[in-house]
Amino acid sequence: MLPFAGFEMPIQYEGVKAEHYTVRNDVGVFDVSHMGNFFVEGKEALPFLQYITSNDVAKLKPGKVQYSCFPNEQNGIVDDLLVYQLDNDKYMLVVNGANLDKDWKWVNKWAKNFDVKLTDLSDRYSILAVQGPKAPELMQRLAGDSADLKNLKFYTWTTADLAGHRDILVSATGYTGEKGYEIYVDNRYAEDIWKALFENGKDLGIKPTGLGARDTLRLEKGYCLYGNDIDDTTSPIEAGLGWITKFSKDFINAENLKKQKEEGVSRKLVGFKLKGKGVARHDYDILDRDGNIIGKVTSGTMSPTLNEAIGMGYVSTDFAKPGSDILIQIRKKQVPAEVVKLPFV
Repeated sequence: MLPFAGFEMPIQYEGVKAEHYTVRNDVGVFDVSHMGNFFVEGKEALPFLQYITSNDVAKLKPGKVQYSCFPNEQNGIVDDLLVYQLDNDKYMLVVNGANLDKDWKWVNKWAKNFDVKLTDLSDRYSILAVQGPKAPELMQRLAGDSADLKNLKFYTWTTADLAGHRDILVSATGYTGEKGYEIYVDNRYAEDIWKALFENGKDLGIKPTGLGARDTLRLEKGYCLYGNDIDDTTSPIEAGLGWITKFSKDFINAENLKKQKEEGVSRKLVGFKLKGKGVARHDYDILDRDGNIIGKVTSGTMSPTLNEAIGMGYVSTDFAKPGSDILIQIRKKQVPAEVVKLPFV
């Protein structure tokens, strides 16, 4: 256990590798209750969210979810988040736990210009992420006839009766690259649902899963982690998040980001595999063949699925093409690596 975002967080239960394989092959359960839940409602909820997030919120309707980010005014990212449309003028924003206070200040700063009501219910909700190929079967067992969870489409949500509690919000989302669900539940009922998941999943190889495996799973899929791969100084265009940056609307810093998209950027986030021994870690230098620094590692690990050392980092655009040869400075050694296309797995 380690302290994180005001919580004691499980890094691992049995071990990162074992938990990683559980999610790739069977079903694992993460407690991600540290994440934040902000509610936005009012007649100007849509124009407000259109202005403070990068993706096109108008594409949502009740029952749908969207991945997005809060751009800042300096070409960086305040946070990445999920936007849920709950009703015609009501939305839920799911933000990173470590950014809770910063995000709350940020949304309130801009809300003054719109007719909206903001509520922070982060302390009231627990979030359980049920992830893995056997997750649909497990969730259907729990829901019974109350909802068709097995066929819930990716990035949509519904309500289901779970462990004797009615109308629990369940979404087909997650950050592992596997089929999975996230359950948003009042703290009072979270333990009941946790126990019910493990009772119903015994024959499916269910295991509790910690933040260590969450990191290796998301990295194999090339997903960005806030604080590592994206932060207040990295632009969504540099980070390969152009697909959630929609210039069909006006939003904070849209003009500068559009310019970046049209004119190009000087660095890009890439994936790489090491050809020699060692593991690339956050902040290690990335070099060209002559030993010149061309970037920094943002994430790195030994991939349990591939049994290879993988990583992500920002490099000068000249070296961003898959197949480019680079070197990673690991302590006193310069270890050869190759830029590869994401995802790794």
